[in-house]
Amino acid sequence: MDKNDYILSLRKEVTSLRAQGKYKETIEKAYILLEEGEKFKDYKSILIAYVNIIVSYYCIGDIEEAFQVLDKFKILCDEHGDDEDRLSHFNTSFLLYEFAKNYNKAKEMLDEAIKLSIKLKKYNILSNAYSNYSHIYIIEEDYKRALHFAKLGLEAAKLQEPYYEILEIRVKLNIARSQIGLKDFESAKSTIDEITKSSVLDSFIRERAQLHDLYGYFYKEQGLYKDAFEMFTKAKELVESYDDVYLLKQIQEERCSLCDILNDTSLGYKVQKEYIDLLQEINKRELDKTALKLEIKHKVIDITKKASTDYLTGLYNRSYLETTANKWLKEADEKGERIICIAFDVDNFKGINDSFGHNFGDKILIEIGKLCLKLIPSPNIACRYGGDEFVIILKNASLEEGKLKVKEISQEVKKLNIYKDGKCVNVTISIGMSDNLSTKAKRFNDLFHKADIKLYKAKKLGKDTYVFQI
Repeated sequence: MDKNDYILSLRKEVTSLRAQGKYKETIEKAYILLEEGEKFKDYKSILIAYVNIIVSYYCIGDIEEAFQVLDKFKILCDEHGDDEDRLSHFNTSFLLYEFAKNYNKAKEMLDEAIKLSIKLKKYNILSNAYSNYSHIYIIEEDYKRALHFAKLGLEAAKLQEPYYEILEIRVKLNIARSQIGLKDFESAKSTIDEITKSSVLDSFIRERAQLHDLYGYFYKEQGLYKDAFEMFTKAKELVESYDDVYLLKQIQEERCSLCDILNDTSLGYKVQKEYIDLLQEINKRELDKTALKLEIKHKVIDITKKASTDYLTGLYNRSYLETTANKWLKEADEKGERIICIAFDVDNFKGINDSFGHNFGDKILIEIGKLCLKLIPSPNIACRYGGDEFVIILKNASLEEGKLKVKEISQEVKKLNIYKDGKCVNVTISIGMSDNLSTKAKRFNDLFHKADIKLYKAKKLGKDTYVFQI
């Protein structure tokens, strides 16, 4: 399987896993897709990975992590995304802001999604956006505006091709809820009757449950408390069948309230017990979610570490180096900071491999890797660039600090005691150094090229030496 087929298969797998509600597996596979996309600069795959990661974190309740990924998604979307990607950004942003109860920001995202949906003629997404707008105003008890946006959502649903009746049903549920809030019971009854007559509800249990929940509010607002309790009970039974504990909690609270109003102590005791059991189940699920979040976090760390680390030396690999260095160079250009690039390789490495074998050559690379990990503290980067060549990036360092580090590395490599068959093999390196301010380099490739030229000059001077960029 070539790289294109592999990435396409990863995309399909990630999307399929999310559709099945396997959010842990989705996140793990999406991070693998992310790394593959970054490796080949396949921005569409990276964006697809981000969207699936965000929505999966949202579904398991890890909103903080979802927001962090959303920030990365937005940056890449602004630079490499198309209108479809931007629409995904607005829709996922809405989900997170609504969950966080930041309704002003949620509305801002819906405004952007509405404009883009109209431009792209995505009427199903437009209808959902208007319906979500209506839902927020229902929460805020601004039923007049809620009704206005729900009606816009209904108009958009009618424009969708092919036609999906369920789109209209979902909007009409909000229309009826708004009419109930406005005490326009005659209009609400007419809307509810329209929804009830729809045969499409047979295939959509969630909407069927919402209809009975709506009936409950309809009767409650008119003081018909027994009828309201009966409808909320039917809604409860339907919701239990598809296991939405949070909607169930809302329905049970309404049933408890109605028992108090009806002054039915016996029924109230039974409903309260059901409610307590439900709260215990929700608490258990929250604990399970916390454990799942930790499991996913550790798994993602492992995946990311493997994808960014050289298998032999434990240093960062070339892909991670280039991505991070380019980011640092962009920031340094804005702030006027200096970035140092140090490139070195092992003198006569081919001869060492020929004389002592490749396993011994690997041993030398491993020892140099250990040395780099010791000498190059975070946030600086030490990388095995390829073969026996290593690259070090020093962030916000002076030229003098760079030169001192070059000399230190050279001296410490010479001190390595690496034995083969009881004989100590001397190891030396040749080093070149450059910096972004002297070279005016804004991309890693340009900065590295200058350091590599200096490394080549060090070789010409007889090896076991260094050449600085001045």
